[in-house]
Amino acid sequence: MTTQINLNGEIGPDAFISVLDHGFLFGDSIYEVVVTHKGVPCFMMGHLKRLRNSAAGLSMEIPWSDEHIVQQIDRTVTEAGNEESYIRVIVTRGVGELDIDPTSCSNPELLVLVKELKPYPQANYEKGINVALVSVKRNSRDTVSPGIKTGNYLNNVLAKLESNSMGAQDALMLNHEGHLTECTTSNFFFVSDGRIMTPSLECGILAGITRDVLLQVAQENGVLVEEGEWPPDSLIKADEAFITGTVKKVMPVTHLDGRPFGDGQPGPVTRRMMRLYDEALSREADTS
Repeated sequence: MTTQINLNGEIGPDAFISVLDHGFLFGDSIYEVVVTHKGVPCFMMGHLKRLRNSAAGLSMEIPWSDEHIVQQIDRTVTEAGNEESYIRVIVTRGVGELDIDPTSCSNPELLVLVKELKPYPQANYEKGINVALVSVKRNSRDTVSPGIKTGNYLNNVLAKLESNSMGAQDALMLNHEGHLTECTTSNFFFVSDGRIMTPSLECGILAGITRDVLLQVAQENGVLVEEGEWPPDSLIKADEAFITGTVKKVMPVTHLDGRPFGDGQPGPVTRRMMRLYDEALSREADTS
C-alpha cells in the first residue's frame, strides 16, 4: 500500500517539477483520474480520449502515444503494488518564461501518480449525502470551459468552501443562466416520476466518464434519461437524486440544503443505477 509517482518515466515515492513549469505557475495543465477495479485500470480509452480533447481545448500538444501513457500507468500501478489504486495522469505545459504566454514552453511534462484507492464511507451509499445549492456559479463555457479538465479548479474550490460552511458534503452549482450544472467533482442527476434527468453538456459541465457509462447502461436497460436545462425549482418535486464520478461511482444524494428528497433515503431508481454501474465496472475489468 504505497504511493508511487512516475515523472517522465522515472518512478519513485516522490517527484519534483520546476517552479517555472506553467502548470505550477498558471494552472496550465490537464489531468484525468482513473481507478482500478479487480486491479485493472478501467475505462482507459474514454479517459485518454478526454485527455486529448482537453489538450486540444488548450492548444496543448501531447507528444506521447496512448500506448506510451498506458505503459507508464501500468508500470506505476505495478510498482505501487496496491490492491486497488487511484491513478492521476497529469500533463503540464512544461517549463517556460515567467510570463503567461505559453509559447516559451517546449517540453510538456507527463506525471502519473498512483496511490491506494480509499473508497468513500459506506454510509454515503447507504444513507446518502447532503448537497448545498451554492451561490458560486459554474464557469461559463466562454471562459475556461468546464468541458476541459484542467488543473485550474478554483471555481470548484470556492464552491466547495461555501458548501463546507453550510454543513453540506458537496456543492451544486448553477450556470450564469440560472440552470443546474454539476457538483464540484461529479455530475448530477435527479429523478421525478421515475424519469432520470441530468443537465446537458450545453449547460457547461464536464462530460464525465462515469456519466457516459451510466447513460449507456441506462439505454441498454430501458431506463429513460433526459438531458436538458432545468432551473433549481425543478428539484422541489424531485423524488431522488444522485451524483456520479470515477471515485464516487454512483452516490445517492438524499438531502438538498437539508431538505430531503422523497423520504430522505436512497430511492429505487438510484439503487438500480448503482447496481447497473457496478455491473458495468466489473465487465470492464473482466474484459480489459
